[in-house]
Amino acid sequence: MSDETQRAERGVHDGADGGVDGGVEGGPGPVDPSRTSDEATLFASPLPIVGNRKTTTRKELWAWYLYYVGNSGLGPFNFAISAWQNLLYLAGYDPAFPAGTVACGAGDCYLHAFGADRSVNSIVLITNGLSFAFQAVLFLAVGSLADYGVWRPHITTAFTVLAWGVSFGWLGVEDASKWQAGTALYILGLIGYQGALTFWTAAFPGLARDLPEVKESEEKLARHEVDQKSHDRLDMLTRNRLANVSFFVCSIGELVVLAILAGILEGIITDDPDSNTRALSIVCAYSAGVWILCAIPWLLWEQYRPGHKLPPRTTYLTVGLKQLYHAFRLCLRLKQTFIYLAAYFFLGDCLNTVVTVIATLQNEVVSYDTKMLNYLLIDGIAAQALGIGLFWLVQKRFTIRTKTMLLFNAFWILVLCAWGCIGITQSSFGFHNAWEFWAYQAFYGIFVCPWYAISQAMISEVVPRGKEFLFFALFSIIGKTSSFVGPFVSSAIIDDSGNNNMPFTFLLGLGVFSVGILVFVDVDKSKRECRKYLEEEAVRVYKMSEVEVLSIGDAGEMDGQRTVVVSEDEKNAAKV
Repeated sequence: MSDETQRAERGVHDGADGGVDGGVEGGPGPVDPSRTSDEATLFASPLPIVGNRKTTTRKELWAWYLYYVGNSGLGPFNFAISAWQNLLYLAGYDPAFPAGTVACGAGDCYLHAFGADRSVNSIVLITNGLSFAFQAVLFLAVGSLADYGVWRPHITTAFTVLAWGVSFGWLGVEDASKWQAGTALYILGLIGYQGALTFWTAAFPGLARDLPEVKESEEKLARHEVDQKSHDRLDMLTRNRLANVSFFVCSIGELVVLAILAGILEGIITDDPDSNTRALSIVCAYSAGVWILCAIPWLLWEQYRPGHKLPPRTTYLTVGLKQLYHAFRLCLRLKQTFIYLAAYFFLGDCLNTVVTVIATLQNEVVSYDTKMLNYLLIDGIAAQALGIGLFWLVQKRFTIRTKTMLLFNAFWILVLCAWGCIGITQSSFGFHNAWEFWAYQAFYGIFVCPWYAISQAMISEVVPRGKEFLFFALFSIIGKTSSFVGPFVSSAIIDDSGNNNMPFTFLLGLGVFSVGILVFVDVDKSKRECRKYLEEEAVRVYKMSEVEVLSIGDAGEMDGQRTVVVSEDEKNAAKV
């Protein structure tokens, strides 16, 4: 019996017809595009998996929600940069005087770093660039491997433990002379935080897919007992439920964490100048303690979901490169995925820069008052919880598609840009008054923050099934890139115009352009493109026959190891 026949015999059974239409000529070859029109194939993957699918439990799901409270970025993302920049400021000198003779004051602050005397802002930009470069290489390498085998939970664990260690390490860096160590901690902390967040997020499509009600619907779809539209609706709402509820739980948890932190800061910060430096280090360690408590349930109760089997003549040392080569070689086949990737990049760039510009204006208006900034943050997070809850309830009640919700959300981002433009020519409105920032925090929380949940749900709808870890890593890198482009352009606009509100004109145009791209994303077409992508990989990389690739599993086994029923004609065709 030929290898092709053996592969055909362990392929997939079409539960409705007892077989598949057509046969194979000449063994593995291009897949007939018309075959992807079968409704069930759009939700299946032809690639073989290691082991059996799991069923998501309530305990596992809530452990996943709770993890996000710890990984909200309080320490390594929000306070670590303040702790590090504080050390740079204390170690720096005033460039108006000979190097090292006068400490930094209210003006510019310089420090010898990366082989030259640089401003603190320059050091921050270079360090962030280095951190991003490390993340790009590491995330693509790890992401390309994570879709194979059952070891993917260890990835999140490793990044999480790294972030914990770095956060506690700040307790030993409270002196200006240790700013180099602070730089290393800042870079490692960002890598740990972003890595843990990226691969924790990548787990949610699998969690949603393995919920009992979704698996039952898949079984019915394979037996043609429900249509694609019904299953698509359930699948879409389930993904959005997980994304929205996780963000809501995180928001509520953050309020509790920040309330406790407010009390801690009251007891730590005194008139002693060193108390602020000590407080920042303690806050980083405190965030790690919270993260540990919130992460333990997920690290214990996450089920080891099976990934793909290694392709023939491939090892774990080579599969990552093959995966990346295949992904980039066929990237143009995933047109809808990359259209959304472009929209995600530009709209993310717009939003990230808007937040940065407004934060700069806010700090100037409230004169860097730490307590005021903390209260504003609490205001924003409380509104964030309300906003994400309202968005989800409306979406669930009226069964609104993810793309529609994202377009509605994007509209309010444009409103923020337009409001900032008002402040270009006058100072009564346009982010010039303290009351506007209280209103901004509430507005941002209710209408804009849902972007962070909805955009992730949208990613899960336009990436190939079983390739979530690779593509979520790619989207994470794109998101990080967008955090740099907009701020550089905005900085140049401010320098040229001398008006801190002028960047809002650029951002408004960028936002409109982004929404224009988003309009053209076709989720239904993306499902077909993703299926074709997987079929191409099955044929070219796994050397599977068309019989296996185009068959549908019975009993809801929509992935991997499935029973095969192949007709004699198909077996004979496979021998050719």
